[in-house]
Amino acid sequence: MKALILSCNTGGGHNSAAKAIAEEFQAHGDEAYVLDYLCLAGKRVSKLVGDGYVQIVKKTPLLFGLAYKLGMVVSRITRKSPVYYINGRMGKYIDSYLKENPADVLIMPHLYPSETVTYMKRKGMKLPLTVAVMTDYTCIPFWEETDCDHYILPHEALRKSCVKKGIPTEKIRTFGIPVAKSCRLKIRKEDARRKLNLATDKKYFLIAGGSMGAGDFMELVQKLVSGTDTEQILAICGNNRKAEKKLKKKFKGESRVTILGFTNQMSLYLRACDVVFTKPGGLTSTEAAVIGVPIIHTTPIPGCETVNRRFFMRAGMSWSAITVKGQVQKGIRLMNDQEAQKRMIACQAKQIHGDAAETLYNFVRYQYDQKKFAR
Repeated sequence: MKALILSCNTGGGHNSAAKAIAEEFQAHGDEAYVLDYLCLAGKRVSKLVGDGYVQIVKKTPLLFGLAYKLGMVVSRITRKSPVYYINGRMGKYIDSYLKENPADVLIMPHLYPSETVTYMKRKGMKLPLTVAVMTDYTCIPFWEETDCDHYILPHEALRKSCVKKGIPTEKIRTFGIPVAKSCRLKIRKEDARRKLNLATDKKYFLIAGGSMGAGDFMELVQKLVSGTDTEQILAICGNNRKAEKKLKKKFKGESRVTILGFTNQMSLYLRACDVVFTKPGGLTSTEAAVIGVPIIHTTPIPGCETVNRRFFMRAGMSWSAITVKGQVQKGIRLMNDQEAQKRMIACQAKQIHGDAAETLYNFVRYQYDQKKFAR
């Protein structure tokens, strides 16, 4: 079986989910390839879309939130959005690619290629099995105008809203958000710290801003430094080199603060810390919950992250506050409350399961085998 996983460089969560899916398929001996589908129209197109998204999110998050709300309105009053028609233009590129590189299943952990596949289907272009994977704890605008064979939701609680928007309930599977095998391994905190050369006898706060390094790192670190005595502070800035340089300069003489850039060992850092401050992205939050680490959600990028944070807080899987000051106070309180930590981790284990990638693979394999034997 050959799977083609179509993603897009608008934030790292979609790509992380794509890689987790590919990893699972390959572990079973099948072929799986992750493709930034916009690259089919040229690397400049992919860079333009990806960089544009990141810059809007980092520099003008309120504008992004306004666009998200506008999208919610548009999705209610129109049959087909501009998003559908723009992504439909990618259909000819995917059609050409599939003719040269046939696949048995297309998996889309992103709205954009799902829109393209829908356009292709309506134009009568030949397609294999199509599976959409949602990576936020909400039905974001325009999913309802897509037409994939199956939809993988992060949680059963989303089914009602997705059906209300028009996604057929028989197409829905609530497997969860796929995370890498490294998040599912049973590694003790002490062992994770040894692998990362961290002290095993100290308490660690971890500040994570996702792949793009979003969030007010400076204020978070400053308030944690002034509000604590012995706790260690790890800040992972992702691809935000500007924030990394500023933080290293500011806290150069502070022995309790370690500033890091992009890392491929995020799962180890999550296991090694006692409390994580993270923006409420769907993928990062899921990884933390699968690993089982107390979460303080920082200020969300307006839109789907606002809903992600609300979902986690209502289920007892994270704490948060409106201001950075309040978030730091909650983090310090959580660090010193072992019972609250245990309750939160128990809620995470109840709501979020780490087997989404495996369950998705088994489901796709079954669909493929059924189709194969029916020939």
